Amino acid sequence: MLTLATSSHPPCGLIPRRDWLRSAGLAGLAGLVARSLARGANPPATGPRPVGFGRAKSVLLVYASGGQSQLETWDPKPSAPLEVRGEFQAIPTTVPGTFLGEHLPRVAQLAHRYCIARAMSHDDLDHGSASYLTLTGQFHPIKSSNPPPLPTDMPVYGAVLNRIQPPERFPYNAIHINGPVLVPETPAPGQNGGILGRDFEPLVLGDVTTNEAPVPCLDALPDLPGLRLTARQNLKANLERALADYDRNRKMGSRRAADSDLLYQQAFEMLATPRCRQAFDLAAEPDRVRDRYGRHRSGQACLMARRLVEAGVPLVTVMWNHSIRGQDRTPDLTDQYGWDTHNDIFEALKIHLLPRFDESFSALLEDMHERGLLEETLVICLGEFGRAPLVAAEPRFAGNSPGRKHWASVYSIVLAGAGVTPGSIYGASDRFAGQPVSGKSGPNDLAATIFWALGIDPAGHYRDAVDRPYPIATGQPMLGLWG
Repeated sequence: MLTLATSSHPPCGLIPRRDWLRSAGLAGLAGLVARSLARGANPPATGPRPVGFGRAKSVLLVYASGGQSQLETWDPKPSAPLEVRGEFQAIPTTVPGTFLGEHLPRVAQLAHRYCIARAMSHDDLDHGSASYLTLTGQFHPIKSSNPPPLPTDMPVYGAVLNRIQPPERFPYNAIHINGPVLVPETPAPGQNGGILGRDFEPLVLGDVTTNEAPVPCLDALPDLPGLRLTARQNLKANLERALADYDRNRKMGSRRAADSDLLYQQAFEMLATPRCRQAFDLAAEPDRVRDRYGRHRSGQACLMARRLVEAGVPLVTVMWNHSIRGQDRTPDLTDQYGWDTHNDIFEALKIHLLPRFDESFSALLEDMHERGLLEETLVICLGEFGRAPLVAAEPRFAGNSPGRKHWASVYSIVLAGAGVTPGSIYGASDRFAGQPVSGKSGPNDLAATIFWALGIDPAGHYRDAVDRPYPIATGQPMLGLWG
């Protein structure tokens, strides 16, 4: 995983002359860019556009890692026994007959803008491998485990997107914010380029609430006009032509040179385009907007995501919480809390997790709608699984009151925008929110839906460095989302 470490930087518009060469390294640190179109990654055959296909210019994923409880959020069961329904009440929404958990009042007032998919399901029961499944659409070779990231992993969605199409509206096709996700202290697999290599990985931004630049060295020098920037770019081109002669008969060498050229081009484009540089500047937002999202890591990450979508990034992923269970180390810091609530679930949700989620996710949906971005953006909020129907204490975990264990048999996600039927329910769980009863879908189907919405046929293939074909997705698009 390529994480850009934030560091102090000169005021806007100032970069020391000696740091010019770091602009070339910017692309290496970012590690992305598609090199060529994948074979088979073509749209469906000509004719009427299939439902939902190509409706999204961008996809914005909000990844609530750790296992967000469906019973306290999107699928409450007020008629179930107390040991199933838990301590919270259900509240009505703007959609008659649809209820949410009581600590989501703002999100409940926006139910007419999103669809709740209540029958997501799989059988992987640990955070590392389930995160891998959620972010790649593929099962890890070792289910229900916490393996380290490996070069043999399948690539994250953004890496696949980088492989099958070059950037068009923005130098980066895919950006992760508030990452990487830790499980709970080491990075989960499935967040990087895997078999495609580091060159295809998304740009990763860490904590955007610091006073440091999310992407260092993006400000242009006042005394470095466009003419000099172009001259330096031409000098680089001349040097690379000489290198190309050397590599002409070395296939892998030529490919690496071509990849490097695109990475350099990306760095130059970022420096030369004020619109791109400014997309990373949260300080440009009015205070009232920043306050509405919440002045905390997850809230400002959502605001950054909106800015990047607005700037033209096709795939943005917000890691809602950077650790699935940071509360074990710092229980008094809400920023550290994750959704892995084995014990003390009601206290953690009521005080730490749900108020901030309600504040920031509702702000994101409102802001996207008011700016006209929802029309062409598919917003998805999801976790790697849900929580068990039975409230019970788990002796292996810290805490003074009961919680809920991991549960992948059924859980809920939320989708909005890009033509998805607003105010709808897709699929259903049983009366205990324990098993799907209709509309069952898996992470592989969601992966297919993401690419389908972006206008990429998920039945196609991309190829790795040694020309082996891999399916873009193994599931089927969830076409019922579009009515």
